[in-house]
Amino acid sequence: MRYSAIHLASFIERSNRFIARCHLLDSGEEIITHVKNTGRSKELLVPEALVAINHQPSDKRKTAYDLIAVKKGDMWINIDSQIPNALASEGILADKIKLLGLKGSINYLKREYTFERSKFDIYFETDQQEKGFVEVKGMTLENHGIGAFPDAPTLRGLKHVEELRLAQSMGYHCYVLFIVQFPTIQVATIHREMQPALYESVKMAETDGVQILAYNCDVDQESISIKEAVPFDLKQKFIDPNQ
Repeated sequence: MRYSAIHLASFIERSNRFIARCHLLDSGEEIITHVKNTGRSKELLVPEALVAINHQPSDKRKTAYDLIAVKKGDMWINIDSQIPNALASEGILADKIKLLGLKGSINYLKREYTFERSKFDIYFETDQQEKGFVEVKGMTLENHGIGAFPDAPTLRGLKHVEELRLAQSMGYHCYVLFIVQFPTIQVATIHREMQPALYESVKMAETDGVQILAYNCDVDQESISIKEAVPFDLKQKFIDPNQ
């Protein structure tokens, strides 16, 4: 995934979940930009942080810019919440992302599939008559090489895990897939202190046979691509950098 019109900027402040103020480095102009992630990102969006802004002017938009990535230390972290689903779909079809436990090869994939009370990100079928669902979650929270989800409580995420448990019991092959939107990571986990109920739900889902996968990404200021599988460990302790 490559963005078409990237400008570097210095972050000023986040006015609300959707809007931030930044200084473009090439012109010095102060701009208003859409933040393409409703998570907190407090450890990333700090004053004077180097950010990547995508210029997408349109008469239908309130701002011509999207904030899509932040430089943290030596690495870029992509915070575009629309990217993980696209990366997951393409990665699965290209066999860069392996859905463990399947006997056949995937020959059908559909995004945004309604099941019971949920709409899962991906539905798939294989040439061995296997069917399943993949719920995709973007991961942007990192500390000391450990990635964690979520960075804010998510009722939607909790509901999806519960629905995956139901689908698994009905014979579907079910997965939670974390797309880690940064390259340097040792292990991924659930941020237990942020949302204990989600931690417990994922723990029960694993017991029920739902597979939890994580893949990190190569990221720079204007592109992001799937890199490789990384370990997921529910028992891994995570220290929130915002505490």
